[in-house]
Amino acid sequence: MRIVGGKYRGKKIIPPLHEGTRPTSDRTRETLFNILLHNPLLGLMTLNNKTVLDVFAGTGALGLEAFSRGVQSVTFIENNRETLPTLYANIKSFQLPAACVLEQDARSLQENLGTPFELIFMDPPYRHDLILPALTHLKSKGWISKDAVILIELAKDESLELPPFLDMGVERISGAAKLLFCSVRA
Repeated sequence: MRIVGGKYRGKKIIPPLHEGTRPTSDRTRETLFNILLHNPLLGLMTLNNKTVLDVFAGTGALGLEAFSRGVQSVTFIENNRETLPTLYANIKSFQLPAACVLEQDARSLQENLGTPFELIFMDPPYRHDLILPALTHLKSKGWISKDAVILIELAKDESLELPPFLDMGVERISGAAKLLFCSVRA
């Protein structure tokens, strides 16, 4: 696993040490960021100065890729005790100046007392029905900004009914993954 673009292109990402974590593949991350940055349905997205929330972070590959491409800060949410050492090791190897790890379940976070996030990655374990409860909770607790772009990764044969506050922008299949690019409904 490597960073596929930006300042740290080619830098290795430490892979997970156990089978319970399925990081987004290099190819899928490249597809994801190409769509995110170049698809007119998502507007003129730029990553510079964005605040990113990497939910179900795992190894941190999505947040680290965003950091390599110029985001201002990344907050990682991960509660799997077996995955956390790998996440921390990856963050340390990138020397992130503005990173925070919340060792909590995204479905039970407290009220966000800071600024809501503008770009949110959600890549939970496939087929565990975690996305909708996490999205609904994060929205109700002020973690999602009113103009956020939310990228959801799920298994290509998995379906998801979006919550009423989200609009579908783009849907793509990449390998075993389905990528949904959503925006908060105005």
